[in-house]
Amino acid sequence: MPELDRLLEDPRLVAFWDFNEEAGSQRRARVGRGAFPLNEINGIVATVDDAPLGGRAVTFDNDAYLGLPNAEAGDLDISGPDAAVSMFAVVRMRKVTRGGTVAGMWYEGLGPGDDSGTRQYALLLDMNLYGGAKRVTPHVSSEGGATRRADGSLLPWCVDYAATVEEYPADRWCTMGMTYDGKSITAFLDGVAEPRTVDPEADNRSDPYFTNEGRGGGHRGINPFHHGRGIFRYDPVKHAETKPAGPSDFVVGARCVRGRHGAEPLDGALAGLAVFDASLTPEEMLALHRASLT
Repeated sequence: MPELDRLLEDPRLVAFWDFNEEAGSQRRARVGRGAFPLNEINGIVATVDDAPLGGRAVTFDNDAYLGLPNAEAGDLDISGPDAAVSMFAVVRMRKVTRGGTVAGMWYEGLGPGDDSGTRQYALLLDMNLYGGAKRVTPHVSSEGGATRRADGSLLPWCVDYAATVEEYPADRWCTMGMTYDGKSITAFLDGVAEPRTVDPEADNRSDPYFTNEGRGGGHRGINPFHHGRGIFRYDPVKHAETKPAGPSDFVVGARCVRGRHGAEPLDGALAGLAVFDASLTPEEMLALHRASLT
């Protein structure tokens, strides 16, 4: 696939995995800035055949998932006030399952209103509390824990996410993605980021955090979603007491929720995953989709 190879030679690419290894082994990046070997956690991550991008995919149908310790994450540990990130994934869902996880640096902490999390960025699915039911819902966190309003008060969760217009499908291969350019989070489905107009009441985005703290004092929106506060960076001195679990690992297929690792898994298969430390253009995201599935 020459077009895909050309796109994946981009110097902004951190890692691209095509998951063509055997079950029971590390999954290593095909191209990028290193191998970034993903370890199986909580059991064997099975494979399925007849997948795009080489014929094999990982499938998540039990407690097993893939992960890389933070100490080995290297350039995947994207963080800081000026950070930007893009993620692209080739996915086939078995069904729409609330709170599914594709991948990211995303340790959620212990529950609602908890500030001990060390969230950074993640490609998540079906977040129904704030207008994201059955949608692709990429997240970015500047606090690590629950989102804070401008006055410092906490919302129950990290509420900083975009949401696609269309529901993602089950039982067919599709692509999902996100970009964050330091200002806005944008969600992609099948290579397209269709603009979505927010309905503050129906989407549960009527809190002043949404309505009054967006660009120019307006609403933050929903796709794209105005963020503009950077990506959380763990400081071992500053956060030693408030975030004792330490920085997030890079995880694929599940994440830590309410202190339980391996929670909210991806109920489906993953044939490819790419992470860039820059915000790709809509044209580049569409080109990735076309090179992967068409």
